[in-house]
Amino acid sequence: MEIKSVPCRQSFTDTLVELAKEDKNIVAVTTDARGSVTLTKFFKELPEQAVECGIAEQDAVGIAAGLAQSGKNTFVCGPACFYVARSLEQVKVDVAYSQNPVKILGVSGGVAYGALGATHHSLHDVAALRTFPGMNVFLPCDARQTRRLVQELVKFPYPAYVRVGRNAVPDVYENDDFAFEIGKATTLMEGSQMTIIGCGETVYHCLKAGEMLREKGIEVRVLDMHTLKPADEEAIVKAARETGRILTVEEHSRYGGLGGIVTEITSEQCPVPVRILGIPDENVVHGKPLEIFHHYKLDAEGIFEVAMEMLQAN
Repeated sequence: MEIKSVPCRQSFTDTLVELAKEDKNIVAVTTDARGSVTLTKFFKELPEQAVECGIAEQDAVGIAAGLAQSGKNTFVCGPACFYVARSLEQVKVDVAYSQNPVKILGVSGGVAYGALGATHHSLHDVAALRTFPGMNVFLPCDARQTRRLVQELVKFPYPAYVRVGRNAVPDVYENDDFAFEIGKATTLMEGSQMTIIGCGETVYHCLKAGEMLREKGIEVRVLDMHTLKPADEEAIVKAARETGRILTVEEHSRYGGLGGIVTEITSEQCPVPVRILGIPDENVVHGKPLEIFHHYKLDAEGIFEVAMEMLQAN
């Protein structure tokens, strides 16, 4: 697996530029974040389809909702930490409650701004937004999947939040020939002894951990849960029934994210042991994203270690 030179955020906006050239109804809104969102090309090539709001995320969400209300296919883009904190009320009321099909791109989510501390970490977004009726939540795992997601979102008639990181990430999908459907998890490895479920940038590490376990003769199932709302209940229940134990891995608080989704579903339909790997109830240590992943056992080695503990406990 090679490291791609294109981060998910750039894959998102490059795809959006291509589609917007063909569809003049597509509009991009941002908040003094053209560089960090990689929207410079969009603004340069399609200035009449671009709106700059300055450092005013609350205004940007309201403007995006108004554009959507008037029939525009609107994407509002900026740092995840601000769009799901500073402008949360506008997301709740102007977008979700009003059912305006605005697509929110939150860049540098999770711990991508590793050294900048708690003000810039976005570790609550899934927990908050999945409680809003009508809101859909996506965490693509690599550049190819991000591209496929954008192609679907331009046709998607509902509010959506997409969280991506900042840096280039390893390929999970090595070519463009892979299944992708909103609301349907992708099975990356088959196995019967346990299931590892990841989302976003943890998926690559889950896959590598699965390969490490396979080298030990342990057959694990690995799921890419790119859509967190609506989550793939069928895949989760099937995994619980067929493998007996589940390990979830997320770049998010342990409360209310992927692990919460899985435990809610399994507790009602097929109770099995579930271990949630995520960020504990503390302010995250400062460091580079991969250093933080290693500290909290969100990298392949940590996932492998925790998976072995689960297997040996039963």
